[in-house]
Amino acid sequence: MFVCLGWGSLIWCQKTLPIAGAWQSDGPDLPIEFARESSDKRITLVVCDGAPAVKTLWAALAVQTLDAAKEALALREGVKPANIRYSIGWWSPTGGSQHPGAAAIAEWATGRHLQGVVWTALKPRLGSDYRVPTQDEVIKHLAQLQGTERDVAEEYIRLTPRQIATPYRKAIENALGWAA
Repeated sequence: MFVCLGWGSLIWCQKTLPIAGAWQSDGPDLPIEFARESSDKRITLVVCDGAPAVKTLWAALAVQTLDAAKEALALREGVKPANIRYSIGWWSPTGGSQHPGAAAIAEWATGRHLQGVVWTALKPRLGSDYRVPTQDEVIKHLAQLQGTERDVAEEYIRLTPRQIATPYRKAIENALGWAA
């Protein structure tokens, strides 16, 4: 079985991702945080070295190969084929990518006897600066959004599964009142 890990919008908005069954809540513990400004100004969840680990989610994929799993996730995430190796993490019993969190994913997947795992491996970013933004920077960024940009950003925070209880999420909910 090939599976996809998720912690953000993949859970409620699969688009073209060929999910086979429901999302399961017992994925690997990974250091996830609200630390990436997306093209629509939302702050989205990414794997961040140094962040506290949270229990992620996973779902089986209706694919026959690991390459098909990578391509399906890349299509859903808008990752160009040439960038799959940078932005899509993967694991199989014979190897895996070296993205942050890969060791924890390998340990989790080995225990489940999976054929392969894929996950979104985008880097933290604020504007054009590829780094983990501070909690204050994230709140300031979100607070200054207006109209549709603000609505989309708020929806992302509110729809994120409750088990993804990160320090930044708690701070955002307290500062902006965006609790689920």
